[in-house]
Amino acid sequence: MTTGTGACPRCGRTPVSLDGALPWCAGCDWNLDAYDADRRPPEFGWSWVDRRTHRLATRLTRRQYAALVGRPLESTGRSLAGAVTVGMSLLLLLGVVGVAVAGVWLLVAYPFPNLAVVGGVALIALAVALRPRFGRLDPDLEVLTPEEAPELHALIREVATAVDAPLPHLVGVDDDINAYATSVGLRRRRVLGLGLPLWGALDGPARVALLGHELGHFVNGDIRRGPVTQPALTMLGNAADLFRPRGDTQADGLLAMVGEWLGRLVSWTLSRLLFAGHVVLVATALRDSQRAEYLADEMAARAAGTAGATRLIDVLLRTESVAMVVRNAVRGGQGPATWRVGMNRSLDGAAERLPLERQLTIREDASLFASHPPAGLRHRMLTARSPWQPAVELTEERAARIDAELARHYERAGRALSWSA
Repeated sequence: MTTGTGACPRCGRTPVSLDGALPWCAGCDWNLDAYDADRRPPEFGWSWVDRRTHRLATRLTRRQYAALVGRPLESTGRSLAGAVTVGMSLLLLLGVVGVAVAGVWLLVAYPFPNLAVVGGVALIALAVALRPRFGRLDPDLEVLTPEEAPELHALIREVATAVDAPLPHLVGVDDDINAYATSVGLRRRRVLGLGLPLWGALDGPARVALLGHELGHFVNGDIRRGPVTQPALTMLGNAADLFRPRGDTQADGLLAMVGEWLGRLVSWTLSRLLFAGHVVLVATALRDSQRAEYLADEMAARAAGTAGATRLIDVLLRTESVAMVVRNAVRGGQGPATWRVGMNRSLDGAAERLPLERQLTIREDASLFASHPPAGLRHRMLTARSPWQPAVELTEERAARIDAELARHYERAGRALSWSA
């Protein structure tokens, strides 16, 4: 941590900085809406566009936080962004159905053979390419049945009861420093995926909070998981890719060259217009997704207590530390018990930096395309409310039994993470 020069123009405190970031005020958040070009990867590729979209994202993120912090999250209902996304998805679905119907009509309306058949086949192929996708089970996820991991499934049932969430149809583990809840297939089967490096590095309250957060996605109205809203998130992007010009061709003759150039110009223009619509729809939908993340955090606090939920956010803020701790332990032949000890030490050693790291995320994680609010605002949202007491407690003995069920999977995940360094 470094201190800047001068004084904050709002409150008079001395600005601070971390790791070369633009200085800001730790007391009043002054200058956290500044665009730090040296620390942000480009999103659109033009600095003037990136600067303005970052300013817009920061304003929308702060406005959403201010609107939610003083009210019960459970009663927010469908937001305007969510309603717009659902409405546009339905319109896009109707459009695809219309394209398919038009294609079929061209096939049957005229005697065969005729040129209309070509148009009909093209329209049907376009409708198939733009059809909604319902997702598939990740092939890297190792599904665990209740017979294989009874203690883990029992804990999931307890947390689901505590947050009034339905049970997942499938529970699995993989090698990522992450966790997720999703629905797949036409029947929308609920899937809970736990990344073992993350799970193994969490203490008992944070593990309960992780389950509460992920199970909360089954009931918090997260727009990314609804089958009706998938067209708004994917269809225009797929269409833009279909119409994007591919490579260069060598036409013979002036007329052919002009025709090819005009065709590519029309194709490029249509592709850019479709992509612009895709960007607008995704940015709109992700406003509602960020609201759902706040509610999932609230459900994590209901299950594990506010302390467990905020600790989980701090661990997720430092995933590089998780990777380092797990790699070092695995290379020394140590399992998840050592991972947890190492992670606890890492958090304790970063106690002075953590508040500033959280605060800096308000600037660095602000984006029109972020599915999660900045970790600093998520932490503030939880601590600004009346504290929750744990509804589910995971003792060391029970955590050890769960780890024993996952021993074989821990070994594989640890090796994969160690080799990836």
